[in-house]
Amino acid sequence: MMYLLENCNTNPYYNLALEQYVFDNLDRSHSYFMLWQNDNTIVVGKHQNTAEEINASYVKENDISVVRRLSGGGAVYHDLGNLNFTFITDQIDGQIFDFSTFCKPVAKALASMGVDVKISGRNDMTIDGKKFSGNAMYMKEGRVMHHGTLMFDSNLQIMEQALRVSKDKIESKGVKSVRGRVTNIKPYLPQNITMKEFRQTLHNFMVTENNMSLYTLTEQDFQSIHHLQETVYSQWEWNYGTSPPYTVRKKRRIENCGSIELFINVGKKGIIEDISFYGDYFGNGNSNELTAALKGYRIEEHSLSESLEGVDVGQYINNLKREDLLDILLS
Repeated sequence: MMYLLENCNTNPYYNLALEQYVFDNLDRSHSYFMLWQNDNTIVVGKHQNTAEEINASYVKENDISVVRRLSGGGAVYHDLGNLNFTFITDQIDGQIFDFSTFCKPVAKALASMGVDVKISGRNDMTIDGKKFSGNAMYMKEGRVMHHGTLMFDSNLQIMEQALRVSKDKIESKGVKSVRGRVTNIKPYLPQNITMKEFRQTLHNFMVTENNMSLYTLTEQDFQSIHHLQETVYSQWEWNYGTSPPYTVRKKRRIENCGSIELFINVGKKGIIEDISFYGDYFGNGNSNELTAALKGYRIEEHSLSESLEGVDVGQYINNLKREDLLDILLS
């Protein structure tokens, strides 16, 4: 039996907690399907270095959430013009799943709406050679979770800016995202419909085609999902701190200070292991003292603010303010 779970929540931390809860806890003798949306979010793959995948300053300025998922693959941008789908099921008698197993029913649904869809490469769906759906898969103990995006009417300009890696030079062993030509589904539909209508049409097709029944979560289920949301998916340690160790070179020119160049080694759990300052700036103090103040702290706003509490940054780099240094470190 395949069950449908209705979910209208657009909080990304909740939605990824919901996926994991269903995967880990609901009856394995059944399969589950969900349609869901996130509001303005970058979702990074499990094995990626978050710092390499996002435009940190743009993400902060535009209040874009960042969350890490359980599955591998590359970073994707979600907004309310994008619809996500998830299948959770068990392997049967050594059955081998590939991405097309779960893309085909969605492609069939889109074909019923008049859209000519191709399943392309390893994990993409395309229209006219342009990607509108990226897919990823997580497997554990014979259980499979497949999820994918359906860009219906996403803001492609924001997506491009949010996922544009900054000018900083970053080196790590994290899995890199591959950018390609992307498009939305809406321009290819024979009729002009809204996201609400698109979602309902896809919902109806999938329920009918797979003879799904509705699954209703209990209050205890919701409590467990919210606990997972708060203790894992909302935490900096999961979304940033689990990135692989990396080195980053940041170079900025600050008015009345000069050129400032930072070389930072970031270790496990996002902790600064070493940091060096270079540039044509003037300073009276020994920069090793500033280095010592920052080492051992997470490369995260609250932690770095704490490390610089009571530190006269301008003593080491003339005319540099504490907030300017934080901006260099975090953007």
